[in-house]
Amino acid sequence: MKHLLSVRDLDRAAAIGILDLAEDMADVATRAVPKLPALRGRTVANVFFEDSTRTRLSFEAAAKRLSADVITFSAKGSSVSKGESLKDTAQTIAAMGVDAVVLRHGASGAARVLADSGWIDAAVVNAGDGTHEHPTQGLLDAYTMRKRLHGEGSRGRDLEGVRVTIVGDILHSRVARSNVWLLQTLGAGVHLVAPQTLLPGGAAEWPVTTSSDLDAAIAAAPDVLMMLRIQSERMHAAFFPHEREYARQWGLSDARFARLGADTMIMHPGPMNRGLEISAAAADSKASVILDQVTNGVSIRMAVLYLVLSGGQE
Repeated sequence: MKHLLSVRDLDRAAAIGILDLAEDMADVATRAVPKLPALRGRTVANVFFEDSTRTRLSFEAAAKRLSADVITFSAKGSSVSKGESLKDTAQTIAAMGVDAVVLRHGASGAARVLADSGWIDAAVVNAGDGTHEHPTQGLLDAYTMRKRLHGEGSRGRDLEGVRVTIVGDILHSRVARSNVWLLQTLGAGVHLVAPQTLLPGGAAEWPVTTSSDLDAAIAAAPDVLMMLRIQSERMHAAFFPHEREYARQWGLSDARFARLGADTMIMHPGPMNRGLEISAAAADSKASVILDQVTNGVSIRMAVLYLVLSGGQE
């Protein structure tokens, strides 16, 4: 695997292979010295044109646990703020001799443009491009579901028959898109719940069902309920009347949380707006795997970096 640009580039076997390798990487964290020499001498550049905390730190931790050197680039305070292009930034970083670029960019398709451009001779990992995709988030979400549902017997398994409901700002969510396509590949059923204004126009063509009724979706007792953040920074119009109205109709309130099935797991890609899309009681409950998602993100990103930089060798 040379690059990871989209989960749609992964078939079932490839996706399960990444999840299984992440199981091995998770074992590294239990060692007295939680490091592997697998990528010693390699350099990973984290190139973030958009703000990030979880994803950036997760990729840094993953690279360092594999003994790679890490360069972190943030657009703020850099030459990007002076008008430097993606091409020039990429070539500047490439001139430093990096082996992999982890790219987050506000433009959909930026990671694929970089991978196909010939500007750099390095592996490219998409860490989120506009409203298009966030493949490692989709993978860590699938890994978290599989681990919670199947425990020690999860290796080699897919998510056949698992019912996942994703709620909130689907329109602007690259996380939702990666989850929809990856979960479909792994055999899960996906139901999207959102105001009509926050459902993409092309959602009717996706392998999902949709509605705007969160209470009905909860009554259907899904295996997984994933709440999404309202991405106000991407909104240039009024998509719903008021935050209070949104929380009343589409937020996971204490009352809705109390009606969830006993085995339903609660997920959120973060950062959370407590009291808007999710209540504190729900976020901090035993049903929540939100912190597990953060932990599992390091294992998934270790697996991905290893695969793109080792050529898949054992």
